[in-house]
Amino acid sequence: MQKIYISLFLFLSFSFFYAQHSPAEKFWTQLQGHCGEAYQGTITSINPGEDFVGKKLIMHVRSCDENIIRIPFFVGDNKSRTWVLTFKDDKIKLKHDHRHRDGSEDKITQYGGLATNTGLADLQVFPADKETADLLPAAATNVWFIELDENSFTYNLKRIGTNTSFSVEFNLNQPVENPGAPWGWEEN
Repeated sequence: MQKIYISLFLFLSFSFFYAQHSPAEKFWTQLQGHCGEAYQGTITSINPGEDFVGKKLIMHVRSCDENIIRIPFFVGDNKSRTWVLTFKDDKIKLKHDHRHRDGSEDKITQYGGLATNTGLADLQVFPADKETADLLPAAATNVWFIELDENSFTYNLKRIGTNTSFSVEFNLNQPVENPGAPWGWEEN
């Protein structure tokens, strides 16, 4: 009988702890655990686009504040892209910050979307927001999604109603050398 009480206590304790953290919080915490690390990626989509073919792909979880994580995404020598994730009101927002070599913003920047719910602990989905539709009308049906588990981080894009899709997977078990600062950032 004592074993049953202990088992019940452990189950209830685990359930209480588990219920205290939403899927979005779990995703966020897991991603923050990679702060400072860089990882090499591999294209997993069929038609990745000329910009990516044959290039070394590196993501660097460079900056982790309480509610903002910045992840520069380097494509060969191009250091123009940074994924900016913001956590607020139990939802995560994804924006794409694009810069020129001198640090100035590209004319196509700050597009993305807000998760419509708390998602899953290993998957967050970001449909294009109004700002994106206004900036890039063709991207109004974009849906970005990030998959995250103990082994990999996968960034995905699907443009609904078209054949446009892009996926790049990063192996989280093999950190690589810090790639330096992206365009527009101070070196440190």
